[in-house]
Amino acid sequence: MKTKLIYLLLISVSVLSCSKPDNDSSTSNTASTTYDRTALLANMTNNIIVPAFNNFENQLSAFNETLSQFNLNRNTENLNAMQHRFVETYMAWQHVEMFNINKAEEIFYAQKMNIYPTNIARIEANMTLENVNLNANANDWAAQGLPAIDYMLFGLGENNEAITKKYETDAGVNPYLRYLNLLVEQMNTITAEVASYWNTNKDAFITAAGNSSTSSLNLLANDYVYYFEKGLRAHKIGIPAGVFSRVLPQNVEGLYKKNISKALALEALKASKNFFLGIHFNGTTQGESLKNYLDFVTESTDLSTEIIAKFDLAIEKVNALENNFHHMVNDHNQQMLESYDAIQAVVIHLKTDMLSALGISVDYVDADGD
Repeated sequence: MKTKLIYLLLISVSVLSCSKPDNDSSTSNTASTTYDRTALLANMTNNIIVPAFNNFENQLSAFNETLSQFNLNRNTENLNAMQHRFVETYMAWQHVEMFNINKAEEIFYAQKMNIYPTNIARIEANMTLENVNLNANANDWAAQGLPAIDYMLFGLGENNEAITKKYETDAGVNPYLRYLNLLVEQMNTITAEVASYWNTNKDAFITAAGNSSTSSLNLLANDYVYYFEKGLRAHKIGIPAGVFSRVLPQNVEGLYKKNISKALALEALKASKNFFLGIHFNGTTQGESLKNYLDFVTESTDLSTEIIAKFDLAIEKVNALENNFHHMVNDHNQQMLESYDAIQAVVIHLKTDMLSALGISVDYVDADGD
């Protein structure tokens, strides 16, 4: 069973459940077996996935440098520098979260990096402990990662002066500073592990180009669609906007920074669209892609053109929102729901139409009605 089930069960606010069926209901067609899946995997891996992880690792390193300066001199200037780097790091994360596969899935990477809302009570409890192992207990998934650092950098006071004061007290070791360093160390460690995996195993991943349920492209396509449906559609928009239960404004991404929710969602949408198109990370060059594969199999560009149009409409709807999704949910939730509907239209095309046309079986079952 995939770890996604564990992930969803532990996030009670999501009211989502997921399991992996054993049956493979879709069958590959002749066209899908004659397409050069190796070339597609090579472009995805060498030009999108590996560069995105390398970039995220570099962004984390730059963020770590600002933390080192803050450790030496805890003032608002160094806090500002750290906050700026944090936002850049969170933006870079939007390009790698969709690749929760192999080593990342094995070590619960996505769960440790971006479960929100963060658990403040757990964070405060952890700060009272002499030794904290963030890998020992799944309850700590929501007390670490980017959302926890969002709280530590923006949520400890009404302004930067008040936040800085939290880190200034030196009765032994400042608990806030110690925990912040632990969070960043954990993110650096597990990110290095995943990035190293991709750099070391990329050739083997590319050559596993068959069309079985365990082949690289089938797993990657499923994880991509799963992320788009759950991590992007549901978590960024649907859950806060109350699609699955009551309205939960406190469940937005980037809650404490306040004005980055839209930027993160847009970055994720654009990254997802670029992956479908096979566009190289941080570039404009377009290589072999899911779009090319779909066009080849269907002998038409009709479906891929419709998917691109739906992507563009979703981006347009999200771009029309205010920067602060917490405010949007409270005061303009109808626009959030319209954005959700636009993203859901992409989900239907990717999950139902694209995977079926490519002969790739959907390897997860959800219970949220889509």
